[in-house]
Amino acid sequence: MKIRTKTAAVLAFTALIAGAHAIPPQYTVTVLDGINCFGYGINASGQVAGFSSINAHGVLWTGTAPTDLGALGGFGSTAYGINASGQVAGWAQNDAPNKHAVRWNGATPTDLGTLPGGASSLGFSINTSGQVAGYSGAASGYPHAVRWTGTTPTDLGALPGNNISYGNGINDSGQVAGYAMTTIGYYHAVRWTGTTPTDLGSLNGTDSHGYNINASGQVAGYSGVTNGQHAVRWTGTTPTDLGTLGGASSYGYCINDSGDVVGASYLADNVTLDPFLYTGGTMYDLNSLLAPGSAVTSLYIDTTPLLGNNINNLGQIAATGVIDGHARALLLTPVATPEPASAVLLLGGAALLGLRRRR
Repeated sequence: MKIRTKTAAVLAFTALIAGAHAIPPQYTVTVLDGINCFGYGINASGQVAGFSSINAHGVLWTGTAPTDLGALGGFGSTAYGINASGQVAGWAQNDAPNKHAVRWNGATPTDLGTLPGGASSLGFSINTSGQVAGYSGAASGYPHAVRWTGTTPTDLGALPGNNISYGNGINDSGQVAGYAMTTIGYYHAVRWTGTTPTDLGSLNGTDSHGYNINASGQVAGYSGVTNGQHAVRWTGTTPTDLGTLGGASSYGYCINDSGDVVGASYLADNVTLDPFLYTGGTMYDLNSLLAPGSAVTSLYIDTTPLLGNNINNLGQIAATGVIDGHARALLLTPVATPEPASAVLLLGGAALLGLRRRR
């Protein structure tokens, strides 16, 4: 009888481990200085790049202190991506006034120019060596994906048989994620290695878009499905459907080296668009993950997905929330929680120890 009891306890303990589910992460909220501000990109140190509507300029937050990044002599600028050194990528108006891709070192903007024959360009992401990904007008009259090294733009071209492409994210190897027109008129997510584009396809053969890329070349974006669009993470050319928060459509915007994806998804009413975090195989509504007392009444990730990467490898997220009726740039920092397996092991170990003592 004692042997059977012990065996049953071991089997029950094993079942506990097998049935353990990931504990949803929880985030503390740091409100960054400035009202009507938006957080778009974050680096490994938790510095946040974004935009202030007060002066219509790009902003860099170190801690909670904002630095106005200024413009190129025109009226506006926006900061999207930031690297480990605090260099920032975005765009600024020049005297034309056209928008030009910009790299900021401190508060000093460098005009990255355009491809030959192009009037405007936009920069979105920046890697550790200062390379910037975005797109530029070209002599053909069509936009082309671009990777800037220094102030030299490299035209990444397009998919065979077409002439339109957009670059969005860049990793430290210089790979660029974006999307390009296909010969049958759809856009497909693309990964460029050097100047060679790889068509990442889609879930249902129609449209797909790539927006950011991590160190291993995984791409976050979204793809058409039967009745909408779904957030996707591509590994190689294999898409993983990340699902939704209950609605018909979701959109993946950013990804870190762990493969965690941040984006936005419609809820079951197909009206409310909430930010999500996809981690450990589960999509969570970010609003539900904020620690109590945050004072944030509504949290969102900007629905314009041409942004820098807003989740870093520590799991910190740059976001925007409504506090007292004003948009505020936020830094979300995950709270350390015990792994479910560790909790089960502790509980199970105590149970087995008690059983042994009873024997």
